[in-house]
Amino acid sequence: MIKVKDAMERNIIKFHADDKISDVAQILRDNKISGAPIVDDNLKVIGIISEGDIMRLLEVHSPRLNLILPSPLDLIELPIRMKYEMDEIAEDMNRAASVLIGEIMTKKVFTIKAEDDISDAAQFMDTHSVNRLPVVDEEGKLIGIVTRGDIISAMVRMG
Repeated sequence: MIKVKDAMERNIIKFHADDKISDVAQILRDNKISGAPIVDDNLKVIGIISEGDIMRLLEVHSPRLNLILPSPLDLIELPIRMKYEMDEIAEDMNRAASVLIGEIMTKKVFTIKAEDDISDAAQFMDTHSVNRLPVVDEEGKLIGIVTRGDIISAMVRMG
């Protein structure tokens, strides 16, 4: 049987609850990953942050226009309304950038042990609809992370 330790990534990108969203989003993007664990000073997993968590933070604004038969008033108000909408979006982005990830992180985190079977990890991810599982040691300290892609890669290598 393939163990989680055979598939997990040991070089872990991790964050702390007091990291700013803007910094976290940049690191996720630069490393082409969609999420990462959040740890305390003792490397215990206290949360997980994903692109979905960050996206939910942003409010979506869209202009409300009557596009079927615009009135002359709609045409006159359009530039003003568009400027107002853009200002609201910029304000949302600035507000979101200053939020700390501890405020929006997912606090209910599922973890797995390095000695567990990879098939258990795959089933757990499927059952709980999670894309990544932090791998912890006996004291609950973060030692790795396993993603759906890691599991598929391990199965291809071993198969």
